[in-house]
Amino acid sequence: MSDFARGACGPVRVVWDDALTSYDFGPHHPLAPVRVELTMALARELGVLDAVEIVPCEPATDDDLASVHKRDYIEAVKQVSRDGRPDLRAGLGTSDNPAFVGVHEASALIAGATLEAVKQVHQGGAMHALNVAGGLHHAMPATASGFCVYNDPAVAIAWLLAQGVEKIAYVDVDVHHGDGVQAMFFDDPRVLTISLHESPRTLFPGTGFAEETGAEGTAVNVPLPAGCGDAGWLRAFHAVVPPLLREFAPDFLVTQHGCDSHALDPLAHLMLSLDGQRTAYRELHKLAHETAGGRWLATGGGGYELVQVVPRAWTHLIAEAAGAPVEPDTATPEAWREFVRARTGELPPLTMTDGRTPEYRPISEGYDPADPIDRAIMATRNAVFPYHGLDPLP
Repeated sequence: MSDFARGACGPVRVVWDDALTSYDFGPHHPLAPVRVELTMALARELGVLDAVEIVPCEPATDDDLASVHKRDYIEAVKQVSRDGRPDLRAGLGTSDNPAFVGVHEASALIAGATLEAVKQVHQGGAMHALNVAGGLHHAMPATASGFCVYNDPAVAIAWLLAQGVEKIAYVDVDVHHGDGVQAMFFDDPRVLTISLHESPRTLFPGTGFAEETGAEGTAVNVPLPAGCGDAGWLRAFHAVVPPLLREFAPDFLVTQHGCDSHALDPLAHLMLSLDGQRTAYRELHKLAHETAGGRWLATGGGGYELVQVVPRAWTHLIAEAAGAPVEPDTATPEAWREFVRARTGELPPLTMTDGRTPEYRPISEGYDPADPIDRAIMATRNAVFPYHGLDPLP
């Protein structure tokens, strides 16, 4: 069971509308909306959604989007949305970001869903809220990038700042650097952005080096070597994230949970298991309560193993947030397996685990300069810990 019973967590809301699956770049694109469809179906069949309240959403308005995006970019997306013609200046019409009719409406709805989730928490209706269709962290102020058109986590953070929230922490565990969110708040010391990702030397978008530190050390990057698995990833997480969150003491925690760090993901090269990812969700849940008064917005993100990984990972995320985690050895429901076979033609996973028991050795027990993971950890600590009055040495 989770360390936080449902009563301690308070109400948990999941923002969902079937129209969120309209964010669809076409049948051969890696970011297939079936992944969120299968996630919600699995969570429903396992009874996970019985522990939360499902709430609807409306599209983000132009003013909402303009809190982080240029208005001429929003107009360019709208034009593409009307005629489906590429606009390469806006980043639409590439293989990563194909142009399609309705792209503005689909993208604005995802941003609106994340905005609704953050409002649910900030306005007191929920302790935690989630949008598994969100987490489009690569979108830049004036261009689409990396499958992302509007940057929904950034829209939510900007809204919180506009409400007078003084300090917000954003933790991104996607295998790709959370470059768009970092760029939008790079010079704003009210926003601490922490991204753990595969090294920019081997993976898109080519940014996220430890030396990118932002205003007063509030941009934090942990670039991990290809091949890093559960033990190394968790070692890095614990060496960087908890001490910074405790020192920063945010009023609100926003997290992005791209599950493309999994060993089966076709677009990246880290080697985490589902069990390692589930462990990260538990740790972030704890930190939300310890450092941010429990105020927690969680989104999805990347994840391109559409059947074996994404549905199970994000079902675990919802269950953890609800304070009713799914036991790892739980069988996937037969009704869901039949739905997977009918919907995708693929064989579904049989249980909610990869059969791993993630363990790690804390950096405090010793630093190995020959280990590339330890070198990455120490590069990050040396770059940012002094800004926060923390000793970078283990």
